[in-house]
Parts: sequence; structure tokens; C-alpha cells
Amino acid sequence: MSEHAALLDVAREAVAKATEIVRSRPSFSVSAKGDRDLVTDVDTAVEDALREFLTAETPEIGVLGEERGRSGDDGGRWWALDPIDGTANFARGIPLCGISLALVDGEHSTVAAIALPYLGVTYTAARGEGAFANGERVGASTATELSDAMIAVGDFAIGRLAEEKNATRLRLLSDLGARAQKIRMLGTAAIDLAWVADGKLDAALILSNNPWDTMAGVLLVREAGGAVVDRDGSEHTVGSSSTIAVGAGLRNEIVDALDRAYGVVR
Repeated sequence: MSEHAALLDVAREAVAKATEIVRSRPSFSVSAKGDRDLVTDVDTAVEDALREFLTAETPEIGVLGEERGRSGDDGGRWWALDPIDGTANFARGIPLCGISLALVDGEHSTVAAIALPYLGVTYTAARGEGAFANGERVGASTATELSDAMIAVGDFAIGRLAEEKNATRLRLLSDLGARAQKIRMLGTAAIDLAWVADGKLDAALILSNNPWDTMAGVLLVREAGGAVVDRDGSEHTVGSSSTIAVGAGLRNEIVDALDRAYGVVR
């Protein structure tokens, strides 16, 4: 078994454990951790359990989680974990949420697992091996016309500079809303990206790049034949400012729309 295959088995087992925790907690507490930003005790329970599991299974690999930060000596490789992506949905009983886990090596992810505990699907990928949903290979959209495209747009910004950032989002929504088939705001980057990989969405525009939110989905999209770029159309890396995932046939149109929203002239 190759190292990537072995590490994918670890990632798959980790998100399965997380799914069990999420589905076994019928009640939970919710608290604020920032401006209009929530955390539940299920988020922290999942992260603590997966940190313990990953540290036991791969002690040479560090962990960066949304709720507890970074731990371990990563040596250039680390697990990026979002214990529940879409916490606001989860807290309201909306089943659009997921557990996102990626192995990041240098600037890119090499192993990915995203479990959607209420939809019964686990997406997995290892670099060079394709993308899968419950073991079945998936592929990104082949659409070439924006009028045929269903596009997910990430949440509005909160906190510092939110007004300026949201003005850009509104320009983008106005532009794409006038030309795309449909616009969706699902409230979870993990599902946005997994569904681009699965061809359910033709593009996902996430104007931020927290590694725990995005790095698993980025690998899924690439392994499914899609493109993932930064806001300016350059190659997406862990250090990118935005995460733009798209079926390859719409890449240029989406980048052009972003340029207009940001007032960029090329």
C-alpha cells in the first residue's frame, strides 16, 4: 500500500469517527466565538477526538484545527481539520454541514476526506488517484456556458473590513445573478467544494481561504478534473487569498467576473 493510500485510510476513519459523534449528540450547547460566529460543544468534541486519533496514528504529522489551533511538529506536513464546517446550519438543524480533513504537504493538499453526516456521503481523494463519493468516482462539470451554471457563493464577510468586502460580494452577485442559471449560498465551504467535484455545482466562489475550510475540497475538485484558482486566476495554494473552484470550461468567465467585481483591468 502506498503512503497516500495508507494516509487516506486514516483520514477516512477519522471522519467516520467524527460522523458518529455528530449523529450521537441530539442536544448540544451553542456559544459565540466572534462577530456573528458560533461554536457548539460538538465542534470541540469532534476536534478533540480527531486530534487524539490523528496524533496516535500519525505522530509525525501536526494538526491545524479551526477550534484548537496548531499542535505537533509538522515537518512540512499537517492535517487541516474543520470539525463541523457549517456550524450555523448545524446549530439550527439544517443538514448542510460537513467534517473536512486534508493532509497538507507544502503548498498543496495530498489527501482529503469530507463527510456529510446528515446526507450519508463521504468524499475522498488522494493526489493522482481521482475523487470519489462513497467509493464511486465523481467528475466535475463540463459546462461551458454561464447560463447553464449553478454557482455557489461563500458567506458574507464579518468582522474587520466587512463592509468593504461585502460591497465586492454584492457586485459579484449582481454580475453572476444576471447571467448564471442559479446562484446558491449554502453556508459551508466543504459542501460547496465537494459538490463542484461531484458536478452538482458548476463553480464555488469562496472569497477567503482558511485551510481547514478549503484544503480538502480543493484536492477533491482537482482530482475530479476541475480547476481551483486564486482570485486573480493564478494557481491556488494554501496561502491563496480566495478559493475559486470551477469546472474547467467556465474558468475564464468566472475569473473575468471576479475581475469586474474587484475593479481589476487587465
